[in-house]
Amino acid sequence: MSALSSRNFDRRTALRAALGLAAAGGLAACGSNTGRSGGGSGDGLVQYFHAYGEAGVEQAVKKYAKAYDKADVTTQWITGNNFEQKLFAALLTDNAPDVFEFHPQIQMVKSGQVADLTDIIEPVKDDFNPADIKSHTVDGKIYGVRMIDDPQFLFYRPSLFEKAKVEVPTTLEELIEAADKLTTSKVKGIFLGNDLTSVDRPLIWSAGADTLTADNKPAFNTDAVADGLTQLRGLFTSGNLLLDAPADSWDPSALIQGLTAIQWCGMWAMPAMQQALGDDIGIFPFPKVGSAGKQSVYNGGWSMFVNAKGKNVEAAKEYVKWLWIEQKKYQEDFATSYGFHIPPRTSLAESATKLKSGLPAEGVKLFNEFGHFDNIGWTQAMIAAFWDVIANTVRKDGDPKAALDACEKKVDAELKKLFG
Repeated sequence: MSALSSRNFDRRTALRAALGLAAAGGLAACGSNTGRSGGGSGDGLVQYFHAYGEAGVEQAVKKYAKAYDKADVTTQWITGNNFEQKLFAALLTDNAPDVFEFHPQIQMVKSGQVADLTDIIEPVKDDFNPADIKSHTVDGKIYGVRMIDDPQFLFYRPSLFEKAKVEVPTTLEELIEAADKLTTSKVKGIFLGNDLTSVDRPLIWSAGADTLTADNKPAFNTDAVADGLTQLRGLFTSGNLLLDAPADSWDPSALIQGLTAIQWCGMWAMPAMQQALGDDIGIFPFPKVGSAGKQSVYNGGWSMFVNAKGKNVEAAKEYVKWLWIEQKKYQEDFATSYGFHIPPRTSLAESATKLKSGLPAEGVKLFNEFGHFDNIGWTQAMIAAFWDVIANTVRKDGDPKAALDACEKKVDAELKKLFG
């Protein structure tokens, strides 16, 4: 698995996750407190992490926890592709974690599941990437501390481009043409993940649209997005797209093993790719879709949250403050020693030597120029609804406009639940 292992979890998992969050919201509405003590470990704290694929991450996380002297911190390292499901199920029990990593989603705030961390972030707020602060803010309060920023790109093999006389594509048409020229009897032109959901938001942004407007209305149902879906359908049926790879797009093995000439993946995989391929590796943003579009880079990442329903909320906040606000040495280690990630702290991003040259520096440049961040209002249920659009129009031959209309209705219903 990888740093992205559960950002691109399968559609069924997304639906289960959405249901889990709905259940958590339902509990909150009843005003219940679990009455739990310390995640089952007395005065200790329990933290949940998904299983990162890069070697050494688990040991590092446990090393940081051991260095904390104000509480015993136990790490639950959740393996498998269903981190979300296990997390949300645990949050409904007496053994819920005190601290957990996830992505900013407003229903966790609305349901009272996550604690307000404004007081611990405020003193260093100006040292965080403003987009990371914005993506964790609801009604002026900040929920969650960003740990890493994870930009994602299309990785490619320059040697194969040269051989096929292909230029780096800047439009979706050019990308599809390149995939055709790069496909041989042994190598597919491009890999976008086994179910193509990895490029859900890049497709929207590159078409000049967005998930939601600033006042939380659907913004993705445009002719350009519909056209982009039609083009992806053409790619899907062309025979130039790698399907059913041994691992999904978060894992660099499809490119490393020579199964594809272009692969969607994240910055975390750069060290593994460089070790395997040397200098024969390049990156470019998701290409522009339609005349009004612009290339885009999806910035995923992970954030640390405090369980607001635990009995150790203040102790948990102290630990999060210590590790993810005060311990800059650990923050830089976490971001750059086990795969490459961009530290969300500007001061660390500027001083991180491993990101200053070569491919990582190019990644940082593309992140700064084309990066889009999570929208806290774009929830798991909305993500699942748009994944249905991809399944029904790209993998099957459904009408893109009809699928987008249906998705907009679902998203509207979710927005009404959240915002009235």
